[in-house]
Amino acid sequence: MSFASEPGRDDGNLPPVNIVIPDDARELDRDVLAYHRELRAMRRRQRLMRLFRPFRTPEFGGHAALIPLIAICLAVCLVGGALLSVATMSPASAPTLGGSGGFPQTTAPAAKPAALPAGTVQLDGRTVQVRSLVTSAIALVPADCACGTELQRLAGQAVGAHVGLYFAGAGPAITQLDSLAARYGDGAAVATADNDSVLTSAYRPNGLTVLLVFRDATAEVVRNLQPDFQLTPTLRELGKAGASLASGQPTPS
Repeated sequence: MSFASEPGRDDGNLPPVNIVIPDDARELDRDVLAYHRELRAMRRRQRLMRLFRPFRTPEFGGHAALIPLIAICLAVCLVGGALLSVATMSPASAPTLGGSGGFPQTTAPAAKPAALPAGTVQLDGRTVQVRSLVTSAIALVPADCACGTELQRLAGQAVGAHVGLYFAGAGPAITQLDSLAARYGDGAAVATADNDSVLTSAYRPNGLTVLLVFRDATAEVVRNLQPDFQLTPTLRELGKAGASLASGQPTPS
């Protein structure tokens, strides 16, 4: 600056410049950060320009070369979406076989009602005729049966349908019936000792087998009970004659 010149101007007649020198260099931190941000943005733009530079030159087809690249990206997206939809498909959406209306059966098909065998069983020390156990469900329990859940479910459905319930067994199973009835019978099951193997010989149970006995002493046999079996609809029909239901004839209520 020339002291002889006008204040605020130098000898070159340049415009005045307002320069502020901070006392603390930390006051320039924001300016330094902004400068570095601009440098990073400039480097990103340069990298993008280098990446797309081949598509801008005539020897690579210019802008027309982008079309195959876009097509490849779309094809990859479509294939990935198809694979993802197959991998996330729920098993419940797959079609099931068996049962009516496309629903899987929960129990093995019941045989048509047939007459109960002649013979006797023991109920609390009393001898009764097998054919007197009408309008009831008779569970043929094998020895050492690990079927407590099924017995409990059967008891709940029988109580709800207001029908009798008997836990029957032969041989070694007889000594286990009282505890099974007390534990899983819902207060309604009656231990039934098949001392003469009348029921066992007639139906030859393999695992837990249930006899659904109608009013006329005919019974449907249900085997291979699944954990979610549902016998309530048939239990509510046990007050009718099973033979008439099998033939399709109406029965008096």
